[in-house]
Amino acid sequence: MSESTTVPLHMRRVGFDPAPELAAARDEERVKRVTTAHGDPAWLVTHYADVREVLGDAERFRVAPQGIARLPGAPKMTEEQLAKVRAGNLLGLDPPEHTRLRRMLAGEFTIRRMRRLEPRIERIVEDHLDAMEADGSPADLVASFALPVPSLVICELLGVPYEDRAGFQLRTSRMLDMTVPGEERLKAQFEQRAYMEDLVARIQADPGEELLGMLVREHGADLTTDELVGIGGLLLFAGHETTSNMLSLGTLALLRHPAQLQLLRNEPDRIDAAVEELLRWLSIVHSGTTKITTTDVEIGGQAIGAGELVLCTLPAANRDPGFLADADTLDLERGAPGHVAFGHGVHHCLGAPLARMELRIALPALLRRFPGLRVSGEPRFRTFSVVYGLSSLEVAW
Repeated sequence: MSESTTVPLHMRRVGFDPAPELAAARDEERVKRVTTAHGDPAWLVTHYADVREVLGDAERFRVAPQGIARLPGAPKMTEEQLAKVRAGNLLGLDPPEHTRLRRMLAGEFTIRRMRRLEPRIERIVEDHLDAMEADGSPADLVASFALPVPSLVICELLGVPYEDRAGFQLRTSRMLDMTVPGEERLKAQFEQRAYMEDLVARIQADPGEELLGMLVREHGADLTTDELVGIGGLLLFAGHETTSNMLSLGTLALLRHPAQLQLLRNEPDRIDAAVEELLRWLSIVHSGTTKITTTDVEIGGQAIGAGELVLCTLPAANRDPGFLADADTLDLERGAPGHVAFGHGVHHCLGAPLARMELRIALPALLRRFPGLRVSGEPRFRTFSVVYGLSSLEVAW
């Protein structure tokens, strides 16, 4: 069976780009009838303006329960299991429940708070570059740098013991890998939850200065244990999985575009704009949360009835020529204002300031340390993963 028939349309990529058939769906159909990874019929929204409209309207487009709690290909859960998995998972909640939880967390992810972390992130980055240099060329950038740096940052922020990282990284990768049998992915999901339940119990008994400890101290009476577990699990997953793939894929993108790489080397102050353009151009999160319409709607000229599923493709939207001229070109000079790589609306990524800071620190540091950095092996793309990226990238210097 060919890859294009096994991977849902919104997840199809060719290297850095949305697959030709996904770009064609945007340019020729705008809103297309598709089948989700769960096998359900849905409408795929592809234009930038339409994606923003859907993601920005939590009244007409609510989070679809079947799209958040169930891994594609995994067996159905019991109602009790579903309730546990949804508790505290901001991605699976709409206002007012979403608003209540996000308000408790928002203060920890302000730009001002993130700046306090900056010296520690710089130290973590330099320590891993030291280790890479000591081990010598070549190296797998994913294993030696792109994965451990954000993992250590989010572990310290949440209060997760760093020595536990191998376990949660393995479970997460299995949960996201659509080639792993559904039963095994469900098993990994519940093993991950059991781990977080144990960690939360320890933090509840002795809350420290970490984020989960802060939630226990300041909001313990307002949060159930299941909500704390859900919050911790989501932040742990999102905090290392997404930034890790942006670091490795962003590095490969720069190495494959030497003129853009040289521009960044010549003008290091351009890093903020470069990060935004890489986020837009790569769009490693395939889609926002699956939505369900609460009423009859019209999007992109397509009438959609109440109770129907709607998916938004973020890579196609961010490459929409109606959003940006020459949108398929990586251009670090434009800064990509207004991209939807972090989503949009109430579910806009809570950790966006942290992700931006890690990329702004780690990418220039890597390029400074290894001026001769080059790709030395064939990159392995995570084609079948819910979060796009690289499973390995061998580099030399």
